[in-house]
Amino acid sequence: MIVPNFEHQQHAHCESGVTANLLNYYKVPISEPMAFGIGAGLFFGHLPFLKINGTPGTTFRTWPGAIFKRVTQRLGITMHTEKFRTPEKAMEALDRALENHIPVGMQTSVFYLPYLPEAFRFHFNAHNLVVYGKEGNEYLVSDPVMEVATRISAEDLAKARFAKGAPEPRGFMYYVIDAPKKTDYEKAVQQGIKQTCFMMMSPPIPWFGNKAIFLLANKIKNYPKKLTQRKASLYLGNIIRMQEEIGTGGAGFRYLYAAFLQEAAEMMKRDDLQQYASELTKIGDDWRNFAYHAARQMKNRQTDLVSFDELSDLLRKCGDEEKAFFKKMEHIKW
Repeated sequence: MIVPNFEHQQHAHCESGVTANLLNYYKVPISEPMAFGIGAGLFFGHLPFLKINGTPGTTFRTWPGAIFKRVTQRLGITMHTEKFRTPEKAMEALDRALENHIPVGMQTSVFYLPYLPEAFRFHFNAHNLVVYGKEGNEYLVSDPVMEVATRISAEDLAKARFAKGAPEPRGFMYYVIDAPKKTDYEKAVQQGIKQTCFMMMSPPIPWFGNKAIFLLANKIKNYPKKLTQRKASLYLGNIIRMQEEIGTGGAGFRYLYAAFLQEAAEMMKRDDLQQYASELTKIGDDWRNFAYHAARQMKNRQTDLVSFDELSDLLRKCGDEEKAFFKKMEHIKW
């Protein structure tokens, strides 16, 4: 059971990469940056009351599944999505789809994916991949973060699909039922940009959007006063991991969204979007600079070491820049 002519392509981020790979298989041409932008993937959230692996939750992207759902809705693509009560039912449904030569996207835990390097295998249940075939007791996997396609045993895949913890995948899988021959990319781009601006600038609560960047900056400033040195290092380490290692992370997501704006500028012949792409690339550089100094503080590097107060200021700079950036983006004339 192998889906004929399915092409694996490596991408920067799992969900936008899966979206691009699945849609291109169905002759809907789309790049990963375009999928990320139309799907309004750029976001920020800091949830100090929600502990993940013992550290406060921080996210640099929208919630799992939202990118794929928004892209397919905005491009008029009909999808099938499903969750299951048991691994047996989930694997049976996967096999039925493969028998019909349908590539299947799914949400998994990276902890149970043995083909990933051990350093990347921890309890993170929002990793997306495509299964496009089965040979014996092994499934053929197109994981966008991998350079080449790979394989996984049925037992390991079932574990990854039913890992415990938030968000619990429950065997979630999705695939294309029907795709139109013509799609309105320009309208989808506009909708994606408008939603990204809304999600970054409009949430009234301090844990989401641009406000959350300043919330985290305040928290970092108080780490030395309220936490032990070890715990402060663990908290910083988790921020860096979410920013630089999970998918493309904070700075990488800014670069990915900038690539989307650049592609949209060329498609729609708009110089203003090209200028926004350049601005966001520079903001991404500042996020990466924050991560560099945070890593040195976490590892207690004595050379070029910055204080927690200075880290807070670096993060505030990112927040100020993004606030000004999205305020301008909100007023784009279409």
